[in-house]
Amino acid sequence: MLALMGLGGQELILIFVALFILAVGLLVPIIALIDIIRSDFRGSNDKLIWVIVVLFLNIIGAVLYWAIGRNQRVA
Repeated sequence: MLALMGLGGQELILIFVALFILAVGLLVPIIALIDIIRSDFRGSNDKLIWVIVVLFLNIIGAVLYWAIGRNQRVA
């Protein structure tokens, strides 16, 4: 079937790698946003700021939240 579409081994690997990167690129910010929304923060605007950071910076914003923002939550 795949041979009829002209796809060989290298093309399939490239497609799978691209799909994996796309899935990670979508899931990581979504998981960070869920964690932000479910958490309470010390400052009154911290939750809003972290949501905006994750929405505009996607993966970088999610990584920043996991590195910095989780320490700002109320325990």
